[in-house]
Amino acid sequence: MPEGPVLIVSAHAADFVWRAGGYAALAARRGAGAHVVCLSYGERGESAALWKSGATPEQVKAARRAEAEAAAKVLGAEITFLDAGDYPLPRASEELMDALVQRIRTVRPGAILVHSAADPYNADHPRAAELALEARILAQAEGYPSEHPVIGAPPVFRFEPHQPEMCGFRPDVLVDITAVFDVKRRAMECMNAQEHLWDYYTDLARRRGVQAVRNGGDRAVRYAEAYQRVYPQVAGVLA
Repeated sequence: MPEGPVLIVSAHAADFVWRAGGYAALAARRGAGAHVVCLSYGERGESAALWKSGATPEQVKAARRAEAEAAAKVLGAEITFLDAGDYPLPRASEELMDALVQRIRTVRPGAILVHSAADPYNADHPRAAELALEARILAQAEGYPSEHPVIGAPPVFRFEPHQPEMCGFRPDVLVDITAVFDVKRRAMECMNAQEHLWDYYTDLARRRGVQAVRNGGDRAVRYAEAYQRVYPQVAGVLA
């Protein structure tokens, strides 16, 4: 694992749980720390059950925030909400970009986890990834105004989208989350507005665990998460 905390940039309130909850729990368990930035609550596009119940927009936001806070607590992660709105997630405003840059500089992450580069089913996801990558660049710039010092070059990994074969997602890292999968499952169960995804992501973690063993992982691996590296790995040896 990279040194330092992990920073997860999530387009909506639940994305970080399904796609990177295991890694967040691992980082928290080893004492490095896990930080989540939710760009939106997913109030418009990912809260159908709440709308059908007759909830108001503010009630939907409050419910999704409460779910995400509960899930983050289970994972041992800190969470920040930027309430930028979803469906569509807005393109970078000066205020939104600055908020993200300042958060990156504050956390000083050892790794940043973001969405896939493409998603024909949800434009908010690649837009969130674009925002995160640009914010990382700005956080490295000496001339960017901030009370926090510039960061180095933390590696960036894309977490797995809901339909990877449609998003050009080709995993090159499989992370063993067996030791914390029970934590991830409890966090998923905090997301009551999307209960239909609990078993889907449990099955996915199990399949990725099988693949991890097939690719040289310990035979004790049962659950894993898949990631795709954005920048080249720098190393002294090939591994």
